Amino acid sequence: MRRGERLDVGEITSVRAGETWGRRLEGAGAYLLRYGLVVVLLWVGALKFTAYEAEAIVKFVDNSPLLGWLYEIFSVRTFSRLLGGFEIILGLMIATRPIAPKVSAIGSLGALLLFLVTLTFVFSTPGGWQPGYGIPFLSPDPGQFLAKDVGYAAIAVWTAGEALRADRRT
Repeated sequence: MRRGERLDVGEITSVRAGETWGRRLEGAGAYLLRYGLVVVLLWVGALKFTAYEAEAIVKFVDNSPLLGWLYEIFSVRTFSRLLGGFEIILGLMIATRPIAPKVSAIGSLGALLLFLVTLTFVFSTPGGWQPGYGIPFLSPDPGQFLAKDVGYAAIAVWTAGEALRADRRT
């Protein structure tokens, strides 16, 4: 709108409707980001208690300079269960945002750490990069499978920050 022009009622209504819908979508998005992350952590954490999932993570953990040594201490199944329990605890912590925002923020930071460690697997797991192309061309599996953790890490950063702000307000 230019200086001196008048805004008609239809435009005002349209602007207000846009703001209202924008706020509603933003609020829904915030809820879906937080509790979508919670669902993923609970679901994947629960799967870690199955034999097939314990075996599926061996190729990642065994080749990881950060985690590979854990199989010298724990069996494949035991480590998988410990990891699954950790993921479930983080998911439950993040879910506490309405009643315990500080706990939720700590859970989010734990999830961020988890996803950053998982992202290192793309460099240590054989086949992370597409043969014949190399970096930055991710292979379909496991490379692209691991790439989703970039988004999960970003969500964890956001949920941590939002929960810390909420804690300061209470």
